[in-house]
Amino acid sequence: MGEPKFSRPKYDTPPHPWKAARIEEEHAIRASHGLKNMKEIWKAKSELRRHRRQAMRLIGMVDTSEGHGKREQDDLLRSLHHKGLIASDATLDDILSLGVEEILNRRLQAQVYYKGLASTIKQARQLIVHGQIVVGEQKVTIPSYKVSRDEEDMITYHPSSALNNPEHPIRLAIQDRRDSAEYGLDEQVDPEASAEFAAEVVEGAKDAPSADDSVPGGEA
Repeated sequence: MGEPKFSRPKYDTPPHPWKAARIEEEHAIRASHGLKNMKEIWKAKSELRRHRRQAMRLIGMVDTSEGHGKREQDDLLRSLHHKGLIASDATLDDILSLGVEEILNRRLQAQVYYKGLASTIKQARQLIVHGQIVVGEQKVTIPSYKVSRDEEDMITYHPSSALNNPEHPIRLAIQDRRDSAEYGLDEQVDPEASAEFAAEVVEGAKDAPSADDSVPGGEA
């Protein structure tokens, strides 16, 4: 049962610590997603294994066309579609084809970057931690927060953020990066915020409500 005061880990660590291929793969994933440490990758892999295990169990059932098996299958597909991991017409086989990248792409940090609110994935993490991003009307300061399909269009800058000004240097840098992508240029822009900007956003976010107490699993 374990000690009630200490919760058990909700993820599995690698069975062998020194596998060159796995280490290289995880370092590449960490760099491309701007992750804080390898633990975030292990959590995503553990979540993926749970989904696959449940899908394989349902596939192995004698009959899932009616009764409890049908309801359980529909609940699983509906849940993963709501999480943004599969399409509305997906099947159990589509769950088995999911990869760890699909799990990591649902993090708030990745969604902020994909929506063009930051010019790099690392800058997206910086803006979230500094309280510059809201989901709906709620400020979320947890980069690992899982964004549901319904929340995708609700991600924006905090109302009090200086980034709402289109002439802000970071907004201009994002626009330059977007223009470079559209026209195939090789221009490089400095995506990082200055120390003055960091101090400014921290000061501006002090009075805003935080999601730290309302979002489960508040690890960044």
